[in-house]
Amino acid sequence: MTRCAQPGCTGTIEDGYCDLCGHAATAAAPVPAPATGTASSPSASPDTRPVSRQMTGPLSSGRSRAGVLGELADLPSVPYRDPATAIMANPMVPEEKRFCANPACGEPVGRSRQGRAGLPDGFCPHCRTSFSFTPKLAKDDLVAGQYRVLGCLAHGGLGWIYLAADENLDGRWVVLKGLLNTADAEALAAAEAERKFLTTVDHPNIVKIINFQRSAGLGYIVMEYVGGQSLHELRRQGPLPLRETLMYGREILRAFSYLHEHDLVYCDLKPANVIRVGKRLKLIDLGAVQRVGSPPGTSWATVGYHAPELETQPSSVASDLYTVARTLAVLTIPSFSPAKGGVENPLPADCGNESFARLLRRATAPDPAARFQSALEMEEQLVGVLREISALAEGVPYPAQSALFGPERLAAGAALAADRGRVFAGLDPLEAAAALPVPLADPADPAAGALAGLVGRDPDVLVSQVEGMARTPETLLTKARLLAEQGSDQALHALDEAGRTLPGDWRVTWYRAVHLLASGQADRAAQIFDECFSLLPGECAPKLGLAFALECMNGDPVRWYESVWRTDHSYVSAAFGLARAGRIAVLDEVPTTSSHRVAAQLAIVAAVARATGAADPGKPNELSAAADRLDDLTDLDPRRRELLTAELLESALTWLDAGKPPGGLKLAGAEFTEPGVRKRLEGIFRRLAVAASSRQERQALVDQANAVRPRTWV
Repeated sequence: MTRCAQPGCTGTIEDGYCDLCGHAATAAAPVPAPATGTASSPSASPDTRPVSRQMTGPLSSGRSRAGVLGELADLPSVPYRDPATAIMANPMVPEEKRFCANPACGEPVGRSRQGRAGLPDGFCPHCRTSFSFTPKLAKDDLVAGQYRVLGCLAHGGLGWIYLAADENLDGRWVVLKGLLNTADAEALAAAEAERKFLTTVDHPNIVKIINFQRSAGLGYIVMEYVGGQSLHELRRQGPLPLRETLMYGREILRAFSYLHEHDLVYCDLKPANVIRVGKRLKLIDLGAVQRVGSPPGTSWATVGYHAPELETQPSSVASDLYTVARTLAVLTIPSFSPAKGGVENPLPADCGNESFARLLRRATAPDPAARFQSALEMEEQLVGVLREISALAEGVPYPAQSALFGPERLAAGAALAADRGRVFAGLDPLEAAAALPVPLADPADPAAGALAGLVGRDPDVLVSQVEGMARTPETLLTKARLLAEQGSDQALHALDEAGRTLPGDWRVTWYRAVHLLASGQADRAAQIFDECFSLLPGECAPKLGLAFALECMNGDPVRWYESVWRTDHSYVSAAFGLARAGRIAVLDEVPTTSSHRVAAQLAIVAAVARATGAADPGKPNELSAAADRLDDLTDLDPRRRELLTAELLESALTWLDAGKPPGGLKLAGAEFTEPGVRKRLEGIFRRLAVAASSRQERQALVDQANAVRPRTWV
């Protein structure tokens, strides 16, 4: 290994970059492998990852990858902070920040009165609890015969935080943080024993706890030194970009997931407790970490961040995730302060992005049961919002397979209108319901295998097959889905039965919305799809369902079609929804690999042929280009090709009635002149007449051919 050449940095070079400060290896010197138990940053080797989950955030390459969701390594590196520059020259707690440490009191203490300076040490005049704001360790003090104090770094809820050098490990920098402000030896020993579990915490996004030591009757946590900038310091420079904030949230949730899997909750997340150093992010303060379910009132909390129920209910995963949402809100929403006058401020109506706002509101719902129930669940939705924001920022889609929904099943609303006065037929609610992605089944359900083997297209036959299976949650949901997609009245009973079996399952809510859409109750369907959107703010499917419902009720669905299409081009229904709203050009973005590419190209051709504006001077070139599109569709049905070509030629005749033939231009192989267009059009009608399926159709086509044949004297 080689040591980073940056002044004061103790990191080592990995893959050409320092693993601590992120600087490139411009000049580096060899360094021996660190001894066991050092306070250096955890290795970034894949072997050090917890086996319970895959974690990739701190280990990404940092190279720009279009269409691949970014990681923290893609952001500019935050310089490593030399600890010598972080030591306070005159460690003092400002009077306005001196409060009683008794949770039941919290009154101001140590304040100036009648011209007399406030006392840094004394007793609270309200509850007689002792207070002290003077450092208990001085420069050069030796703690436990090992840690040489270098100075004070900051003052926290449990007292002063000190920088020290570990003399047993060549002066490796460590941090000493107060554990319990008490002179009771038994209480201190009990507190140390209770928190020994912190030394087992090992995650790349969490500061490493090395040891617990005592000095002069006080207890200290010994942890690695992380030199960088806190998110609080970054936020003081201005609101952070939403995309960057969501990347931080992703890393925080990965760390929380690790803690929760070990039955721990962090409790006191806030921007000041998260450090960015180099290309990494770490939670630096484990002083408030406790076991899930710890008694009410025992968790360390910061007003404006902590969940309101903690005064009366045990700490929980849901209360922990509450702090994540409040932290993200503070980082990115301009002029948002988490608290005022000791009372939490509500989230503003405008959080900058609707999906982000709904993510925050679900995570901070007053009822803990209505919040995200795991860090993984919240991370999945956060990543979906991040994909949406990234697509908007870069102008490229960020597709990803959903963990909750299958793919879109068909492109709804793609059929061309029989009436040539418009391009598309209206959106059919039943077709829209059938196009929506289906929520994934629980693979552990006993009937999951049998449901995957359902055969047939007739819904009634499929319902019969499901009714013949064992009654399980998934068979109940599948039956409800099949009936809901038909708009059947029987779906109501099936949905009620599924709801009783699976109380609180979001899929029941989803199928209620599908049933309302399919049965023509678009206004009510829009309300339920909106609820689904609030539950799953990172998913495309609820937004697509909401757009369908709004269109069917003659509302404005464009913003939701646009959000879905911008994020993921596999939802072709969204592109056709935008096209029906007048944005035909978006159909050119339908991927060439999509089975709906031909339908998209035909719609563009039909839009050109059916467009009004006979005097438009650019019309001939548009018609010619549209004909070329048809030529490029080599596998197109011949009859369909002829019919659309005829529409283009008829539109050209209309234009030629008022315009001068453009010299040298061809349209579908014919000269762009009245005789040339008429001759080509006549030939098409006569060929179509030969292949007509009925006498009436044949006669009509012959009449059309005769009507457009070139005028001659013979």
